[in-house]
Amino acid sequence: MGNKYYLAVDIGASSGRHILSRMEDGKIVLEEVYRFWNGNDKKDGHLVWDTGRLFSEIINGMKKCREIGKIPVSMGIDTWGVDFVLLDKEDRQIGPCYAYRDSRTEGMDGKVYEIIPQEELYRRTGIQKAIFNSIYQLMAYKTQEAEALEKAESFLMMPDYFHYLLTGVKKQEYTEATTAQLVNPVTNEWDYELIGMLGYPKKLFGELSMPGTAVGRLLPEIREQVGFDLTVVLPASHDTGSAVMSVPSNKDDVLYISSGTWSLMGCERLKADTRREAAEANFTNEGGYDHRYRFLKNIMGLWMIQSVKKELEGGFPYEGRKEGEDYSFAHLCDMASGETIDSLVDVNDACFLAPPSMIEEVRAACQRSGQEVPETPWQVARVIYRSLAECYRQTLLEIESLTSCHYEAINIVGGGSNADWLNRLTAEVTGRTVLAGPGEATAIGNLGAQMLADGVFADLKAFRSCVFESFGVRTYP
Repeated sequence: MGNKYYLAVDIGASSGRHILSRMEDGKIVLEEVYRFWNGNDKKDGHLVWDTGRLFSEIINGMKKCREIGKIPVSMGIDTWGVDFVLLDKEDRQIGPCYAYRDSRTEGMDGKVYEIIPQEELYRRTGIQKAIFNSIYQLMAYKTQEAEALEKAESFLMMPDYFHYLLTGVKKQEYTEATTAQLVNPVTNEWDYELIGMLGYPKKLFGELSMPGTAVGRLLPEIREQVGFDLTVVLPASHDTGSAVMSVPSNKDDVLYISSGTWSLMGCERLKADTRREAAEANFTNEGGYDHRYRFLKNIMGLWMIQSVKKELEGGFPYEGRKEGEDYSFAHLCDMASGETIDSLVDVNDACFLAPPSMIEEVRAACQRSGQEVPETPWQVARVIYRSLAECYRQTLLEIESLTSCHYEAINIVGGGSNADWLNRLTAEVTGRTVLAGPGEATAIGNLGAQMLADGVFADLKAFRSCVFESFGVRTYP
């Protein structure tokens, strides 16, 4: 067992990495073997993903496994949700893969609601209103590029597409599919009546497959490139689905924040909540492992800090910036803790989704609300971190009201769990214990689905217990 490796390819909006795992003395051991950059490209005035480049990076990381002599028995790929690729009858990609931050979906919600009222749409899908959901992206196709939609023979979400390129097998994975806002939360299948009402081609939506399903072996040309063969196994291919799998607790009432580019805050439920109250609070019921539901709210998250860091390191013409200064995440967080500015912004305001300058957008928001305007990078960071903590507090109260549960602790997993001051702030502002870690939650959950499929763990409960034993948590305060 100690020499049996599993490979998780975890691709986020800003980076991707290949992480190998094995079992050693009853614990999960991780090894990052490859990392690559990710981000949107601008093409013909639109934000797009370079799927060719991303797939070449997937192959490069697999080659690295061969170079170090650690050949995995299986692998799975997870990515963010909502984005997809259309293929024609010859399985060629139709046009670009649009990125969810692209503006082409503006006004598409209104066109959808002309066909089905927003309240009815939520009741049918349980998915929160977000203008970038696949349902609105498809409406953009129908409205702006009808020929492309008519030519399409296949609809594959991002991880489904990469699994197809590896194996030649097309499978639509359940957790990722739910982010499209076209899945029925009772049957856990595509809502074909809704799809028909909207005028989307029903042929694009096939059988949904659960995490743990084997997709297939590598295509001969892929085997030749990477130097080995393996089985591709579906993880919870929506990255939040994988992250929630690895929350290291088996309590019935567990509150979590999957903290990364987005902060996804919620709890796990056995039945979707599609009541009007949940809709008004803008909570979503995304699919999870074993048909559990991730009842959560999307919060803008560390995207704001990531954007600030990128501007500072990229030489953005901002008077508070200094050449040669350390603008790492750790230093930004540490320096922010020493500032005193008390201004707050609404981190879920659409103005922060894709501004030309996050620094100037934060400053402008403070100015519009009559608060002190942050001047230094550390003050900007403090405003963002404190605003995130305040949003967590408000969301906690909403969750407790909707679920009629009281939560003593908040489990923070993912890369954001390493933000020490944000963890302390969250504990202070919410008045709850914060349990931070593991930082590699998404990759661990991806690996867990593969290991469960291979019989390493008997069930999800056994896997989560092993996650706690393997990685532990840091407690605040």
